[in-house]
Amino acid sequence: MNIPLRTMMTVDAFLAWAASQTEPQRAELINGQIVMMASERLRHSRVKAAVYVALRQAVANAGIMGEAFTDGPTVPIDSFTAYEPDAMVRCGAPLDGDGMIVADPVIVVEVISPSSAHSDTSAKLIGYFKLPSVRHYLVVDPDARSITHHARGADGAVAATTLTDGTLRLDPPGLMVPVAGLFA
Repeated sequence: MNIPLRTMMTVDAFLAWAASQTEPQRAELINGQIVMMASERLRHSRVKAAVYVALRQAVANAGIMGEAFTDGPTVPIDSFTAYEPDAMVRCGAPLDGDGMIVADPVIVVEVISPSSAHSDTSAKLIGYFKLPSVRHYLVVDPDARSITHHARGADGAVAATTLTDGTLRLDPPGLMVPVAGLFA
């Protein structure tokens, strides 16, 4: 008996598929397969918005050349995996406005939900740190009102700290973010 094998979609094919959709689809490419993302609770959406606003303000306050993004742009991890983080910061000159990817984020943020907590704290943690540009991966828990900050040091080692108050220091690129502002 022959079993048909699934063909693996590349990131380029995934982006072409996404661009061809008549209605926007919330999806990620994981190991060559399109994975649709579930609808979000309002609390999740509010925290995502607060994270984006706080990061955008921190970039402006630091006076660095860069920008914050909310979910939408794709971050390619390898040829067959691409994630859509809830927020991110990229340093450097602005990207082409018609582009769909951010290949070199410095800060990546996922707001966990019951359906995403496992992948956000395992596969995505590993995946994002495959990118040399990523220095900070923030996992935001809206229910616990906590931030787990995974930071890559100059030696390449990744260390994690959990915060519930105070100020989150993201250096590089030199951002200071009040933890309370991520839940405003």
